[in-house]
Amino acid sequence: MKALAIDTTNLVMGTAVIDGNQIIGELITNLKKNHSVRLMPAVQQLLEEVEVKPNELERIIVANGPGSYTGVRIGVTVAKTLAWSLNIPIVGVSSLEVLAQNGRYFQGYVVPLFDARRGQIYTGLYGMKNGKFQNIEEDKILLSSDWAKQLQNLDQPVLFLGNDLPLHQEHFKGLLGEKAVFGKVSEHNPRPSELAALGIERKPADDVHTFIPNYIRLAEAEANWLASQKK
Repeated sequence: MKALAIDTTNLVMGTAVIDGNQIIGELITNLKKNHSVRLMPAVQQLLEEVEVKPNELERIIVANGPGSYTGVRIGVTVAKTLAWSLNIPIVGVSSLEVLAQNGRYFQGYVVPLFDARRGQIYTGLYGMKNGKFQNIEEDKILLSSDWAKQLQNLDQPVLFLGNDLPLHQEHFKGLLGEKAVFGKVSEHNPRPSELAALGIERKPADDVHTFIPNYIRLAEAEANWLASQKK
């Protein structure tokens, strides 16, 4: 099965092509540039490089959040458009789960995170369960200081991953001490190849038209509008 993977949920923009159990191409950048302008040229370039035509694709895989509201929306919109126009299934994968894969061989727990502003983070808890690396505590949004307090009770070291880690690192270092381990610089970018590998094994969405992003919270504009309606 040939599939195209897309991730624009944060500053990292990535796309990959998988053919069965082989990643045959991957393109990734970590730049503060407009994903809406750069994504489709990147997809086109990658498909041409690996000599895969769009009509040969059998599945579209997309990181469907959480992350930047605009970034998540861009990736999901492009993925849905491709899936609909090519008449192929679409699969969504948590952007936090994709990042967590960079630490799957760590002997302990893995905490991926993205900054969510105002001292908050999007995060989750991952580790080995029943012989498989997987989500142990569901993805959420909360204050990084509150998350650090919760993680204090874990009985194993915790590996923190994410390009936004420096914004919140002191909370974890202060409360967890030596149990807090911080990833290497090369481990903080979510890899589209990992997204592709996860998505090729997942059940597709039932309907491309009803497929929606997982923002975890409402966009700020929506939240403000709802609050104003209650007044």
